[in-house]
Order: sequence, then C-alpha cells, then structure tokens
Amino acid sequence: MAKIFISLGSNVNREHNLRAGFNALIKYFPNYQHSNIYESEAVGFDGNNFYNSVLGATTDLSLSEVCRLLKQIELENGRTRNDKKFSPRTLDLDLLFYDDVICEQPAQLPRDEITKNAFVLLPLYEIAPDHIHPVCNRSISSIWSAYNNPQQKLWKVEFFLS
Repeated sequence: MAKIFISLGSNVNREHNLRAGFNALIKYFPNYQHSNIYESEAVGFDGNNFYNSVLGATTDLSLSEVCRLLKQIELENGRTRNDKKFSPRTLDLDLLFYDDVICEQPAQLPRDEITKNAFVLLPLYEIAPDHIHPVCNRSISSIWSAYNNPQQKLWKVEFFLS
C-alpha cells in the first residue's frame, strides 16, 4: 500500500466543485484523512479566491494509475486540458506525495508547491505533520514552522464536504 497526499483546489463554483472532487476521491480512497478547507487568493494570476484542502489516503493503485485517475476526475468536473497554468480552475487535483517517490514523470513528486504555497502546506501539515519530505529530509511540521510568506493569506472555511 502506498501512502498518498492529494491537494484539492477550486475557484470556479468552488463549494460545489470541491465537494464533487472530494466525493469522487473517497470512492477510490475510502480510508482517508482530510484537512480543513481554506480560502486563499489566487497565486500567479488575477482571479477569484480559491478553496483548498488536502486528502491523505493509502492505495494499491500504481503511481501512473493514481495520476490518470486524478486527471479523469478533473475532466469529469469541467476541467479542460487546454487550461493555462495560471488560470481559474473548476477542480485542480495535484498529487503531492506517493510514498517517498522522487520523480518528474508521470507527475512531479514531491510537488514543489508543498514548500512554496501556504494553501498546500498548511492543510498538509494538519493531516501529516510527521511525514518526511524526501527531498528536504524534514518533517512537514518543520517546513511549516519555518514557512514565512506574508503575501499568502489563508482563511479557514466552515462547510462540510460530505
């Protein structure tokens, strides 16, 4: 069984799309942990605020199968493959970790956003503070404690996904 962490984000009909993405994920990963949901400003472009969270689970699926599944769920929820990198998203599912795998294909692992963006790091810290980042060789708790980017503000959002 591989331990995986997936970030979820949406800034288009965000409550509906985040809920739909979450519900799709738990069909495949029924034994999961889920962070709180946070609102954050768009990073890299002008756009509506995002809702973000992180889901942790175990899986027997291969790395390639997990990546294909995440793309399929995004497409089923209105994402198109020709979306620009920094643009609004109906649903954005990014694999953050697959065990301790370090690679660039079929996905960048670990995802570089982990150490750069509070909207990924804080929810990840909530559910996996002791997880060791295989490149930094530091715990998520240690990375979060040292994180300092006052430009990125987060607000906890109160709504239930299920």
